Amino acid sequence: MPWMKWLPWRFFVRRFATAHGFLDPLTLMAHLQRFAEPSEVSEPIELLRAGAVFHARALINSKVIQHNLDWVWPYWIQRQFNPRDKSFIPRAFSITHCNLSHRNWTAVGLPDCEALPIVDPRGLLTPHYDGWSVDAWVLNDAGDTLTPSTLPYCKQHLDLDNIAIVTETAHKNLKLCNRIQVKAGPKGPCCTMALTASCNGGGWLVVVLRPCNPEGVSFVHKVRLAGNGRHWLIEGRPAVQFEHPADKHLASDYRSGDIFLHLKDKKGCMQGECDVGMATAAAMFRIERHKPCKLEVSIPLVTETHKDTITTTWQESLEGHCALQVPDKDHQFLYDAAIRTLILHSPKDVYPGPYTYKRFWFRDATFIIQSLLFAGLTKRAERALGQFPKRQKRDGFFHSQDGEWDSNGEALWIFNRYCQLTNKPLKRAWYEPVLKGAKWIIGKRLPQNDSHCAGLLPAGFSAEHLGPNDCYYWDDFWAVAGLQAAAAICLREGIDENAHHFSAAASAFQRTINNSLASAERRLGRPAMPASPNRRLDAGAIGSIAAGYPLQLYPPDDPRLTDLADYLIDTCFVSGGFFQDMIHSGINAYLTLHIAQLLLRAGDRRCLELMGNVARLASPTGQWPEAIHPLSLGGCMGDGQHAWAAAEWIAMQRNCFVREEQDTLVLGAGLPPEWIGDTTTKKPIRFGPAPTRFGVITLEIHPGINPSISWEADWYDKPPTICVNPLDYRPTRVTEGLQHVELSIQ
Repeated sequence: MPWMKWLPWRFFVRRFATAHGFLDPLTLMAHLQRFAEPSEVSEPIELLRAGAVFHARALINSKVIQHNLDWVWPYWIQRQFNPRDKSFIPRAFSITHCNLSHRNWTAVGLPDCEALPIVDPRGLLTPHYDGWSVDAWVLNDAGDTLTPSTLPYCKQHLDLDNIAIVTETAHKNLKLCNRIQVKAGPKGPCCTMALTASCNGGGWLVVVLRPCNPEGVSFVHKVRLAGNGRHWLIEGRPAVQFEHPADKHLASDYRSGDIFLHLKDKKGCMQGECDVGMATAAAMFRIERHKPCKLEVSIPLVTETHKDTITTTWQESLEGHCALQVPDKDHQFLYDAAIRTLILHSPKDVYPGPYTYKRFWFRDATFIIQSLLFAGLTKRAERALGQFPKRQKRDGFFHSQDGEWDSNGEALWIFNRYCQLTNKPLKRAWYEPVLKGAKWIIGKRLPQNDSHCAGLLPAGFSAEHLGPNDCYYWDDFWAVAGLQAAAAICLREGIDENAHHFSAAASAFQRTINNSLASAERRLGRPAMPASPNRRLDAGAIGSIAAGYPLQLYPPDDPRLTDLADYLIDTCFVSGGFFQDMIHSGINAYLTLHIAQLLLRAGDRRCLELMGNVARLASPTGQWPEAIHPLSLGGCMGDGQHAWAAAEWIAMQRNCFVREEQDTLVLGAGLPPEWIGDTTTKKPIRFGPAPTRFGVITLEIHPGINPSISWEADWYDKPPTICVNPLDYRPTRVTEGLQHVELSIQ
C-alpha cells in the first residue's frame, strides 16, 4: 500500500527482532535476494501462502507424531520415521516434519465431479480435500492385528473399468481386501469402501476414523456413533455410513492414546471428544469363524461447494477418444490410466493434481490441455481454455501467479494449438485476450541496453524448479512461440496488420535469443543452452528443452538441443531418470519425457530407454508423483498423482505414433523395433483417431517378419507430406494417395 512507505515500520521490525535475540529479518531478506537477479517479484505470494500452510501442518506434525510413535500412523510416517528403513529422514534440527519420502496417492472420482477422494499406498482413504481419513484393520480373537500401513508389502491396483483402487493386505492368517471408488447416487456422488475381511478362529473387521492424512495431522474434535449404529457423526454432521450396524464401538482422545491401543477394551464407547483435535474411533464388525465379513462404508461427497455437481459416466467421457493398442501391457495400462487421470482432473478448470496441486497454473494447464487434444477429448480442452480469459489482467497478463512470465506465451500457444488440431476458428470470446496477450509480451521485454539480458524478458520466478529469480530462456522461448501463435491466428482471421506486427516481433525476439545463446556458447565452450544468460550449465537447463519440445523453434538436429540433451543425460540422471537438484530434489517423470521427446525428434533410440525407465517408475496404480525419491522410489515433492506427468505419457505415446514436423507428418518414429518385428502376436498395433494439424488419422501396424503400416485419415485440406520412419527400418516418404507401406529393415 502506498501509505506504508510513510510509516517507520522497518525500524520497528528491526527493533523488535533484535530486542528479542532474533536476526534482523530485513537484513536477512536483503542478503537472500542478492542470490537472485533483481526482479519486480521476489517470490510469488501464491507460493509463499501455500508454503506457509504446508509448513504449518508440518509444524503440528513435529509436535504430535514423534512423541506418539505407538499410534498407527499413515504409511509414509511408518517408513519415514523408521531408522531401519531406507526412507528414514533424521529429524534433528528440522522444526517441521513433512512427507518427503512417500508422497503417493491416487484419486478416485467421476468425470466432471470436483470432489477427488485420495487413496494412499496402503488403502487409507481421505474422502474430503485436506480432511480426516478412514482406514480398515483386522483383529482376531488370538490378539493378532492387521494394520495395512505398518506392513512392508501389499497388493494394490487400479481397476480401470470403474476407477476403483483395490488394496489387498495379509498378515499371518488375517486378510483384508479394500475396494474404494466413487459412485453416482440420487443425492449426489458418494465414496465407498467395499471391505472383505477374514481370519481363522473369528475376530473383528475394524473401520477406523483417523485424524490424519497423507500430509499429516488433520483435526477431528468430535465423533459419535448414531443411527442405531449405522453411521458416524463427525463434528456433529453425518459423515460416514455403514451397511450394517456396528457390533461394537470404541473412541479415544489424544491423552488416552490411539484407538489402536484400546481395541481389546471390553467396555464400548459411543462417542469421543478431544480438545486438541486428535479424536479417534473404531466401529467393529464381527467376523465369524471361517466366514468372511463383507461391509460397504459410504461417505457422501456433496458439500455446499459441490452441491450442484452434474457428473457424466466414464463411458460417455471416453467416447471417441484416441485409443491405443500395443503388445506391452505396462505401456497399455499407463496410457489408459493417464487418459482417465486427465478426465478426472478436468472438471472445468484443469488441475495438476487432486490434493497438493488442486489449483491452477497456466504452465501445467498448457501441457495438460495439449494432451487432452491429443487424446481427442476436445470438448474438455475447449471448456478448460474457456477459463483462460477471466484470468487475464487489464494489461494483458495471463495471471496465475506473480512473476510467471511464461504464462502469456503458453496461453497464446495452446489457443493456436486448439485451432490447429480441431480445424476450428478462434472463438470470438478468445479473440481480444489473444491480441492483448501478444501485446503484453512485446511490452514486457527488457530494453536493448540492459547490461545482462538485453531484449529478453525480465527476471522472474516462473517454473520454480529452474532456480531463483532470473531471466530464463524458458520464458523467452514461450514468448516467441506465443507471438508466432498470435500471428498465425491473426493470419487465419484475415487481420493482416496484426499478423505482420506479431510475426515481426517474434522474429526480432528470436534473433535476440540467438545472440544471447551465441554469447553463452562462447562463455561455456559448448553449444548446450543454460537456463539463463547468467548461469553455468546445471539441472535448471532442463527449461531450455522447451525450444525443441514442445515448441519446435529449432530443427531436430540443432547442436544446441542435442548437446543439451547429452549434458542432462550425462550429468543429471539418477536411476534412469532426470534428477532435478533444485526444489524438487527428485527424479521427474515428466521432465525425463521432455528429454525423450527431444531424442525422438532427432531419431535417437535413447528415447525408448528413457520411456521405459519412466514406465518402471510408475506406481502400481499407474501414477507418477511430481518428483520421486531416488532411494525409496516414493514421491518426495509435489502432488502424489501428478496430472502433468500423465499428460506427458500421453503426449509421448502420441508422438511415437504420429507427430508433425514442419509441413511433414511423421509416422511410427518412436515404436520399439521389437514390437514391429514380433512374430508371436497376431494382434495389430493400433492408435487413433488422433488429431493432428493436418487432420485426424488412425494407424494400424501389422507386426511380423514382413511388417507393414497402414492408415486412414480425414484430412482438413490436401494430404500432407508423410514420412514413415520407424527406428531400425528404412524411412519411406509416401506419395500422395498411398495409405499402406511395407517396412524393411535398414
